[in-house]
Amino acid sequence: MNINQENKKIIALIPAYNESERIANVITQTMQYLPVLVVDDGSRDNTSEIARKLGAQVVRQEPNQGKGAALLNGFWHALEQGYDAVLTLDADGQHDPAEIPLFIEAYTNGADLVIGKRDFSKMPFPRNITNTIGTWSFSNALGQYCPDNQSGYRLHSRRLVEASLSSKETNFEFEVEIIVTCVVSGFILAWVPIKTIYAGEHSHIKPLRHIWHFYRIVHKTREIIRSSKKSQS
Repeated sequence: MNINQENKKIIALIPAYNESERIANVITQTMQYLPVLVVDDGSRDNTSEIARKLGAQVVRQEPNQGKGAALLNGFWHALEQGYDAVLTLDADGQHDPAEIPLFIEAYTNGADLVIGKRDFSKMPFPRNITNTIGTWSFSNALGQYCPDNQSGYRLHSRRLVEASLSSKETNFEFEVEIIVTCVVSGFILAWVPIKTIYAGEHSHIKPLRHIWHFYRIVHKTREIIRSSKKSQS
């Protein structure tokens, strides 16, 4: 049964890159709650074919452009179809679709951005350390505590999606920037606890590149927040 509380149209957006081994289960479970849109980011396997056979909408972008570009592409399609909110989750099984009602409840209570908060102590080394350090660095730049800026399990209101369309970030940094957009826009940010799932899935993150661009975003965040405070004074 699809969840459609208070007559709000919500779609689940799943960015995917070479996830033919795992995406079927994610789509099947997610469709118990919401319609699904898969943005295939230039996969070389049959990710798109599997998604279509399961009844998901599929948008394919070529060549591979990065997770941020896939999310942005999906946002445009969701807006064009008149959706009021977009829930995002990963295609590799790290996010449990059974937790979707938690996000929708927070959204219907007024939140513009609902982020799934993971338990870093349950992450494998060194991800637990890097996420802890990243949380401290980003929270410091943002000027408020942000317990998990890397989680891709989220729900975005239509007005936040619209405010994010001008982003130039094409990779994982796009998700960090969305948090900044939410805060600077004066929108409501909320958190829900989610399971911390790691089952040997392959990460598409390139460590050195990710670290470089993460701290570039941290610096950018500090400048945006500083500028925002000056304009308000």
